[in-house]
Amino acid sequence: MQPLAAWLVARPQNAVIALAATLLLPVLHIFSGIFMVLLVLKQGVRLAAIQGAAAAALMILVYLVAGAPVLQVVVAILTTWPPAILLAVVLASTRSLTLTMQVSALLAAVAVLGFYAFIADLTAFWQPVMALMVDWATANALLEQAQLIEAEPLLVAHLLTVALIVSSWTMYVLYLLFGYRYANAAPGETGKYGRFCDLNFGRVIAVAVAIVSLLAYATGMPWMQSLAIVLFAVFWFQGLAVVHWMFVDGELPLFVVIMVYVLLPFLHVFMIMALAVVGYTDTWFRYRRRVVAANEE
Repeated sequence: MQPLAAWLVARPQNAVIALAATLLLPVLHIFSGIFMVLLVLKQGVRLAAIQGAAAAALMILVYLVAGAPVLQVVVAILTTWPPAILLAVVLASTRSLTLTMQVSALLAAVAVLGFYAFIADLTAFWQPVMALMVDWATANALLEQAQLIEAEPLLVAHLLTVALIVSSWTMYVLYLLFGYRYANAAPGETGKYGRFCDLNFGRVIAVAVAIVSLLAYATGMPWMQSLAIVLFAVFWFQGLAVVHWMFVDGELPLFVVIMVYVLLPFLHVFMIMALAVVGYTDTWFRYRRRVVAANEE
């Protein structure tokens, strides 16, 4: 990745080409956000924004010439680069990966509140998606799942909202983490803002999760239940950080780390919840600190 990072920052046109090309290709879409984080960290937000604007103009021109829907590329731009720029700016300003991750968790909470504030009818909003889900389930002989979606559309709408916010937040965090990593691989100085394996969301957010969860249980308010789930789910990255720390600074075999990543695509929800439990409890019991103390005895 070092040669690619070096090429990316060598000339402004290289960044424009890379940003545009990766955003247009679905398989490489994630790299567009990663590249934007890298550019902000290496060259500053002003130059990165100019390069992003040039790439956006190039893509819109391509879509106009091809007669393709311009709205599609505009949505892709707005949902990829501004969040990447924001997190990169926070990282460069705070000089702390942990603090930036904490800010990202708060932004996820704001996204939940905003979604419920501005979407008056969640069921109507998600109806086209649920219709596709029913068609797919029926076509694959999953009749019980199809019937559940049709019987509990509001519940499914709340779950889809949570899934959208958690998956989007996860994608933006991946932009940040990989962009930060590859920025350090590019030529020139890049700040050392902390290791991922030392990530800790802190007890303030952990207490907020507990309070919101209790209020959600007591009131039964759907928006509060969704907020509690999202705030808890962000701890899955801290759980993953604990796994990495146990390998880097502890005695966890590499095989275990590999198995975590192998199982993630197949047991997606289960693995994220399991890692979230590890991350959340680590905030209170400080597993990594306990291992260090045990090794010093």
